[in-house]
Amino acid sequence: MENKSAKASHPAWETFRAQLRQSHPDFYELEPGGALMMDLGSEGWLLELTDDGRLLCQMGMDIDDIKTLMSEGTPEDLGTDEVAKQAKYYLQHAVSKFRPALRGAGFEESSEMTDEYVATTFQKQFDLHKPNDIEQAVKWCRQQFGVS
Repeated sequence: MENKSAKASHPAWETFRAQLRQSHPDFYELEPGGALMMDLGSEGWLLELTDDGRLLCQMGMDIDDIKTLMSEGTPEDLGTDEVAKQAKYYLQHAVSKFRPALRGAGFEESSEMTDEYVATTFQKQFDLHKPNDIEQAVKWCRQQFGVS
Protein backbone atom coordinates (compact mmCIF):
# COMPACT_ATOMS: atom_id res chain seq x y z
CA MET A 1 0.00 0.00 0.00
CA GLU A 2 1.01 3.58 -0.32
CA ASN A 3 4.10 4.53 1.59
CA LYS A 4 5.73 7.31 -0.39
CA SER A 5 6.34 9.60 2.55
CA ALA A 6 9.72 11.23 2.73
CA LYS A 7 11.21 13.22 5.57
CA ALA A 8 8.95 16.03 6.72
CA SER A 9 9.04 18.86 4.22
CA HIS A 10 6.10 20.95 5.36
CA PRO A 11 6.90 23.24 8.31
CA ALA A 12 3.56 22.55 10.01
CA TRP A 13 4.02 18.78 9.72
CA GLU A 14 6.29 18.12 12.72
CA THR A 15 4.18 20.18 15.11
CA PHE A 16 0.91 18.73 13.92
CA ARG A 17 2.27 15.19 13.81
CA ALA A 18 3.38 15.37 17.46
CA GLN A 19 -0.04 16.73 18.44
CA LEU A 20 -1.84 14.02 16.48
CA ARG A 21 0.24 11.20 17.99
CA GLN A 22 -0.60 12.54 21.44
CA SER A 23 -4.35 12.73 20.76
CA HIS A 24 -4.38 9.39 18.88
CA PRO A 25 -1.75 7.02 20.35
CA ASP A 26 -2.81 4.32 17.85
CA PHE A 27 -0.83 6.14 15.15
CA TYR A 28 2.56 4.65 14.32
CA GLU A 29 5.26 5.42 11.78
CA LEU A 30 7.18 3.18 9.42
CA GLU A 31 10.06 5.64 9.17
CA PRO A 32 11.06 8.50 11.48
CA GLY A 33 9.36 11.75 10.49
CA GLY A 34 7.31 9.97 7.82
CA ALA A 35 3.65 9.28 7.38
CA LEU A 36 1.50 8.31 10.35
CA MET A 37 -0.48 5.09 10.07
CA MET A 38 -3.24 3.50 12.10
CA ASP A 39 -5.04 0.17 11.85
CA LEU A 40 -8.78 0.60 11.34
CA GLY A 41 -10.19 -2.55 12.86
CA SER A 42 -9.81 -6.22 12.13
CA GLU A 43 -10.69 -6.21 8.41
CA GLY A 44 -7.29 -4.93 7.28
CA TRP A 45 -8.09 -1.27 6.64
CA LEU A 46 -5.36 1.32 7.30
CA LEU A 47 -5.56 5.05 7.87
CA GLU A 48 -2.53 7.03 6.73
CA LEU A 49 -1.72 10.72 7.03
CA THR A 50 1.14 11.95 4.86
CA ASP A 51 3.39 14.96 5.31
CA ASP A 52 1.71 16.72 2.38
CA GLY A 53 -1.72 16.61 4.07
CA ARG A 54 -3.26 13.59 2.37
CA LEU A 55 -5.51 11.40 4.50
CA LEU A 56 -5.86 7.89 3.08
CA CYS A 57 -8.13 5.00 4.01
CA GLN A 58 -6.81 1.89 2.32
CA MET A 59 -7.44 -1.81 2.07
CA GLY A 60 -5.00 -4.17 0.40
CA MET A 61 -3.87 -7.73 0.01
CA ASP A 62 -0.43 -9.24 -0.35
CA ILE A 63 -0.11 -11.15 -3.66
CA ASP A 64 1.57 -14.12 -1.95
CA ASP A 65 -1.30 -14.33 0.56
CA ILE A 66 -3.81 -14.37 -2.29
CA LYS A 67 -1.88 -17.15 -4.05
CA THR A 68 -1.87 -19.19 -0.83
CA LEU A 69 -5.61 -18.74 -0.36
CA MET A 70 -6.32 -19.66 -3.98
CA SER A 71 -4.09 -22.74 -4.11
CA GLU A 72 -5.31 -24.13 -0.77
CA GLY A 73 -1.83 -25.31 0.12
CA THR A 74 -0.95 -26.92 -3.21
CA PRO A 75 2.20 -25.68 -4.93
CA GLU A 76 0.53 -25.01 -8.30
CA ASP A 77 1.74 -21.97 -10.24
CA LEU A 78 -1.04 -19.42 -10.54
CA GLY A 79 -1.09 -16.81 -13.31
CA THR A 80 -0.82 -13.14 -12.41
CA ASP A 81 -4.10 -12.30 -14.16
CA GLU A 82 -5.95 -14.98 -12.22
CA VAL A 83 -4.48 -13.77 -8.92
CA ALA A 84 -5.28 -10.13 -9.73
CA LYS A 85 -8.88 -11.00 -10.61
CA GLN A 86 -9.36 -12.80 -7.29
CA ALA A 87 -7.73 -9.97 -5.32
CA LYS A 88 -9.93 -7.36 -6.99
CA TYR A 89 -13.01 -9.48 -6.30
CA TYR A 90 -12.08 -9.82 -2.63
CA LEU A 91 -11.27 -6.13 -2.28
CA GLN A 92 -14.46 -5.04 -4.05
CA HIS A 93 -16.49 -7.05 -1.58
CA ALA A 94 -14.59 -5.64 1.40
CA VAL A 95 -14.60 -2.06 0.06
CA SER A 96 -18.23 -1.90 -1.03
CA LYS A 97 -19.62 -1.43 2.47
CA PHE A 98 -17.45 1.67 3.12
CA ARG A 99 -17.42 3.17 -0.40
CA PRO A 100 -20.67 5.21 -0.12
CA ALA A 101 -19.63 6.92 3.12
CA LEU A 102 -16.06 7.62 1.99
CA ARG A 103 -17.10 8.97 -1.41
CA GLY A 104 -19.89 10.96 0.22
CA ALA A 105 -17.28 12.59 2.49
CA GLY A 106 -15.22 13.69 -0.51
CA PHE A 107 -12.63 10.91 -0.65
CA GLU A 108 -11.38 9.96 -4.13
CA GLU A 109 -11.02 6.24 -4.90
CA SER A 110 -8.12 4.60 -6.71
CA SER A 111 -6.73 1.09 -7.14
CA GLU A 112 -3.16 -0.07 -7.43
CA MET A 113 -1.57 -3.39 -8.27
CA THR A 114 2.11 -4.28 -8.10
CA ASP A 115 3.95 -7.59 -8.02
CA GLU A 116 3.64 -7.50 -4.23
CA TYR A 117 0.12 -6.26 -3.48
CA VAL A 118 -3.29 -5.10 -4.69
CA ALA A 119 -4.87 -2.14 -2.89
CA THR A 120 -7.87 0.16 -3.00
CA THR A 121 -7.27 3.63 -1.57
CA PHE A 122 -9.62 6.46 -0.71
CA GLN A 123 -7.82 9.77 -0.25
CA LYS A 124 -8.64 13.35 0.59
CA GLN A 125 -6.36 16.38 0.71
CA PHE A 126 -6.21 18.58 3.83
CA ASP A 127 -4.44 21.79 4.74
CA LEU A 128 -1.83 21.17 7.44
CA HIS A 129 -2.48 24.72 8.67
CA LYS A 130 -5.98 23.57 9.66
CA PRO A 131 -5.22 20.74 12.09
CA ASN A 132 -8.75 20.75 13.50
CA ASP A 133 -10.10 19.72 10.09
CA ILE A 134 -7.71 16.77 10.00
CA GLU A 135 -8.50 15.84 13.62
CA GLN A 136 -12.21 15.77 12.77
CA ALA A 137 -11.56 13.67 9.65
CA VAL A 138 -9.49 11.16 11.64
CA LYS A 139 -12.27 10.87 14.22
CA TRP A 140 -14.87 10.49 11.45
CA CYS A 141 -12.85 7.72 9.77
CA ARG A 142 -12.40 5.87 13.06
CA GLN A 143 -16.17 6.03 13.65
CA GLN A 144 -16.94 4.74 10.14
CA PHE A 145 -14.72 1.70 10.72
CA GLY A 146 -15.94 1.09 14.28
CA VAL A 147 -12.71 2.08 16.00
CA SER A 148 -13.26 3.87 19.28
